[in-house]
Amino acid sequence: MSKIIDAVSVVFSYKEKIFTIKRQNYLKAFPGYLAFPGGKVDKVDHSSTEHLPDHFKTFPAHLVNAMIREVKEEMNFDVVREFQNKTIDAIHYLGVAITPDFNPVRFATHFYRINLAQDLPLEANADEAKEFGWYTPHHLHQNYLQGETLVVPPIMKLIEHLVREPHLNQIIDLDFHYDSNSEVPMIESIIGLRQLPVLSNTLLPATRTNCFVIGDKDSNVVAMDPSPKDLSEYSKMLSVLNKLGINSIMLSHHHGDHNEFAPKLAKDLGLPLMMSHDTFSRLKNIHGEEWFLNQSIQFLKDGDVLTKWLGEDVLIHSIPGHDEGHLGLAPRSNKWFIVGDLFQGVGTVVIGGAEGSMKKYFSTLEKIIDLAPKAVFPSHGIGLGGTHILEKTLEHRKMREKQVLEMFQEGKSKEEMLATIYFDVDPRLHKYAMANIESHLDKLREENKL
Repeated sequence: MSKIIDAVSVVFSYKEKIFTIKRQNYLKAFPGYLAFPGGKVDKVDHSSTEHLPDHFKTFPAHLVNAMIREVKEEMNFDVVREFQNKTIDAIHYLGVAITPDFNPVRFATHFYRINLAQDLPLEANADEAKEFGWYTPHHLHQNYLQGETLVVPPIMKLIEHLVREPHLNQIIDLDFHYDSNSEVPMIESIIGLRQLPVLSNTLLPATRTNCFVIGDKDSNVVAMDPSPKDLSEYSKMLSVLNKLGINSIMLSHHHGDHNEFAPKLAKDLGLPLMMSHDTFSRLKNIHGEEWFLNQSIQFLKDGDVLTKWLGEDVLIHSIPGHDEGHLGLAPRSNKWFIVGDLFQGVGTVVIGGAEGSMKKYFSTLEKIIDLAPKAVFPSHGIGLGGTHILEKTLEHRKMREKQVLEMFQEGKSKEEMLATIYFDVDPRLHKYAMANIESHLDKLREENKL
């Protein structure tokens, strides 16, 4: 069980509006997400509150100190001074949201509401906030319903409470609930893009593969990459998928942590399997025809319309590099893009083997960066705002390629490159690191740089 870290989140309100921020896309924690000012409790916050007005002493010292400090750092707003100046009407504790147990890093985020007595021109630090402003909860909720917002469940849960009760000042349930004994979790950080982080037989340090469920109810509801690690996890996944009413099963590519138990799921639900021709050929070569259990196979290619999302066409994108038959998904508006294994929220992408191509990988990253989706979703980890992660991934790979080229020119062997470049990598992962080195060398040869 991972340690739970205390944090605070502050909801400023004035009349019918609340102050929210959109986090910068380059931040490590929840980039591009709708949020409130705040942050984790630091050591310095575990100090006395004797010097504070009596009202502040009604809250736990470490939390109120963190609230005061974070608001000062992020907004240059002095909560104590404004309270004493009576520009703050009241401070209320709204509740705590504890990060679910399937997350590697967990927080207990305590939400406070600060009601202002007058309209103040609040601002947020540009280092953390890409956008900020005063909005009604109804406006924020409508933005979410239109697919314009990337948000964690507790924040949207709080906004929905405020839509129903604008002057909410009591403790409410903000936790994410699911029955871990009978179902897998489901997150909907963008409406209609349902993410089921299923325990899978994937490469460490990742332990889960996202099964995405996309499609309007009157369209083709697709489960993409169902890959539970065993029959117990399969049963939990099936419990959720049955509630969502899926019509077909799509495989993004042929790697086992994206399709384990997929034929069984297709057979159990009587649904077709959808994939690229390349994925089908590779799976057939690995497992034989019998792996498909005589299920209907539908082939997908770049530009195909897979389904509808909020009434909008969702298109198939060919995204080779990590795997030749790799397919991604995005609506025509590019409000989001499922990029599969082009980057990993947990771990590092392997480019190698007969199916990998570093040259194509570079090209695919550049293609998606040019499309400029508002959010990108990997197969392992949460969705992230913008394409910053893809840009940094491409920049990192170019740096690696430069290292490989220089070491080759110095006469270094692949083994020497491995020992130098990946000196801090678990030896169990060395074969994958070597595959990356070999892919860089192949790309350099293709480009006549060796």
